[in-house]
Amino acid sequence: MRPDSFQQEQQALLQLVLGAAGGVGLSRWLSAGNAAQARRAQRGLQAYRANGQALAERALAAAYPVLAQLVGEENFAALARHFRAIHPPLCGDMARWGDLLGGFIGASAQLADDPYLADVAHLEWRMHLAGSAADVPPDPASFARLATEDPARITLTLGAGVALLASPYPVASIVNAHLTGSPSLQQAGQRLAEGRAEHVLVWRQGLRPRVRVSTAIEHRLLETLMAGQSLLDALEALDALDAVNLPGGSAAEPFDFNAWLGEAVQSGLVMGVHSLPTTQGNT
Repeated sequence: MRPDSFQQEQQALLQLVLGAAGGVGLSRWLSAGNAAQARRAQRGLQAYRANGQALAERALAAAYPVLAQLVGEENFAALARHFRAIHPPLCGDMARWGDLLGGFIGASAQLADDPYLADVAHLEWRMHLAGSAADVPPDPASFARLATEDPARITLTLGAGVALLASPYPVASIVNAHLTGSPSLQQAGQRLAEGRAEHVLVWRQGLRPRVRVSTAIEHRLLETLMAGQSLLDALEALDALDAVNLPGGSAAEPFDFNAWLGEAVQSGLVMGVHSLPTTQGNT
């Protein structure tokens, strides 16, 4: 068999298994076979499709447990089927599939009455990625560099799976209410009813993904550090918040960097200090 013919056969089989619209017909795929073979193949493909759909639902439920609770088991299964039809898995590792679900929900007219669901999905995917992020070894001795080196030439080493989300909805409260019970479901619902926005921080502490409400100041600090900027750049970025009113009309609160750093080190959010490439440091 020629390589291009083999690839065509593979693609045809994939379309059949996924049940893709416009897929190659079974009779064409089995053009060299007979009716009995076609019937057996049809039953096999039906089993493949059912197993594939069940696997897809389990994979999404593992990555999005709070979303599954919010929409209900039956609705989540329907959502998974529709999502798989539009965005089928493209690799064998199902743990890597599902990153587009937040955008898919945000574009869904059927879920438009609950717009916060998209950001819940975005947050849960960040937590899912944090769970498998590469370990970052702690380097406690490196913190001495904060007192001896130019902050324009060093930056903080962040822990595993650090991610940020700025949402117009209290999604950290919603997720934690379902996963940890703090805040309570009633408190999370009240925050949603009040239209509270939340800056959200995700990271992994030990083996467990963590999520908590952040502040606009911490969000800006971490955003700058994650962009590869120096510690000096990050601290100067905070000064710009002094003249900016935050959601709700409140001004930026004073920020104690030393107190924040102590808590960040203790929680595994910051693991050490490292040098920037010489071309990045301020001169």
